[in-house]
Amino acid sequence: MSNELLSTFGKVNHNLSVACLVEKAILRGEGKLSQSGALSVDTGKYTGRSPNDRFIVDEASVHDDISWGKINKPFPRDKFDALRAKVEDYLARQDEVFVFDGHVGANESHRLNIRVVTELASHNLFSHQIFIRPKAHHPAAFYPDFTVLSAPGLTAVPEIDGTHSEAFVIISFEHRMVIIGGTGYAGEIKKSVFSVMNYLLPKKGILPMHCSANRGTNGVALFFGLSGTGKTTLSADPNRELIGDDEHGWADDGIFNFEGGCYAKCINLREENEPQIFNALRFGALLENVVLDDTNRCPDFDDESLTENTRGCYPIEYIPNASTTGVAEIPSTIVFLTADAFGVMPPVARLSKEQAMYHFMSGYTSKLAGTERGITEPQATFSSCFGAPFMPLHPSAYAKLLGEKIESNHVRVYMVNTGWTGGGFGTGSRISIAHTRAIVTAILDGSLELIPSTQDPIFNIDVPHYVPGVPQEILFPQNTWADKKAFTTTAISLAQQFVTNFAQFAPVESELTRVGPSES
Repeated sequence: MSNELLSTFGKVNHNLSVACLVEKAILRGEGKLSQSGALSVDTGKYTGRSPNDRFIVDEASVHDDISWGKINKPFPRDKFDALRAKVEDYLARQDEVFVFDGHVGANESHRLNIRVVTELASHNLFSHQIFIRPKAHHPAAFYPDFTVLSAPGLTAVPEIDGTHSEAFVIISFEHRMVIIGGTGYAGEIKKSVFSVMNYLLPKKGILPMHCSANRGTNGVALFFGLSGTGKTTLSADPNRELIGDDEHGWADDGIFNFEGGCYAKCINLREENEPQIFNALRFGALLENVVLDDTNRCPDFDDESLTENTRGCYPIEYIPNASTTGVAEIPSTIVFLTADAFGVMPPVARLSKEQAMYHFMSGYTSKLAGTERGITEPQATFSSCFGAPFMPLHPSAYAKLLGEKIESNHVRVYMVNTGWTGGGFGTGSRISIAHTRAIVTAILDGSLELIPSTQDPIFNIDVPHYVPGVPQEILFPQNTWADKKAFTTTAISLAQQFVTNFAQFAPVESELTRVGPSES
């Protein structure tokens, strides 16, 4: 969006300070302060992303690149132009709007200048904290590479606008714009920009990644995993420097954080378990759908009456040992995290390059009973690249980049299961966080490389014979089940789901099927 178009709006609040944005949000009735000083807001009907309302404009320049389907749904150009005009007109009619100019990408050679125009002060606070803040800002001299227009108060009419519902998140690569309406969930701003980076960077040979990253004396580690697997928890290590908790790029000269902040799940948050995250939720942070006590404004992190997807957004410098640059060298270790609720996958296994590509494209974890309406027992879920909703290209494009970078840089790859042992959900128990941390420590310090391993006959992955500080019997899940026949039946059933899911990639990646789980 040009400065000329911006001038057609009424009062424009440009790159306000955190204090001003918090003050504005409270005066406008958008939220209230928690006891620790964080701004707490209720996002309304939409308490999470709305994947059915996300579209990419079908434009000639990108048509042949996009992996169209249920995730990347095409949107007509004429409908986009009309809806964009509605959004701009709606924002122009507001008493005031809020503008954030900043960056995505800590590596200056590969960063994207973004302008986020929001109806809500709280959404601009979110943008200020989650993206990279400019060191100096001169609005007249700033040229955005991409613009996000966020108008949660504007609802679409599907019969007229061509949307799925009243909410919409639509990306146009030719207009270099994202328009968002009908939803108050701030995460749509973050993830739409992530999707843009996931389209642009592979064209430069850079792998965009939905992962956390940290650095210690043994090098840089990447943690991939879907929600609930421990990605944020395990990367927030007081003994290691946090590079970022969610989105990174891997270039020839190293990795770089896309963001300047973190967006952590808050449900069941405990200071004793996650002290860094707990203490980051102070003034300047934004809480979404976290219920506050009416009397003392203390957050009740166990209350899921609004949603289980409660969130906290804060600048990365609120983490004591966070990187000040957001850049680091080439990773030495990759950890794929899964939370297997069936209790059949080993807590840790080594992966070859080909196995890493297979499991990267699979992106397996489990959904638990009660986490979504209609789910009464654990279900296997697969999300390609551990972030399918944000990947405009075919998963193989990202997997090939990953494989090339693993091979050329001799990167170690492990799978870590943070799920169940001794049986599935409801029978067994969750693998203790202490044992998981011991496993991760052994991975990062290289000691697991020296330990002999045995190939799991069903999942076709190499399981170490022992890990310091971890009971040996839990490394081989069948040893923890009282009913061995039930274990084998359950394990084979899960392996079959892997095979069925991977069949969607044939014939593009059919050669990788040999390194995946076996159906028999």
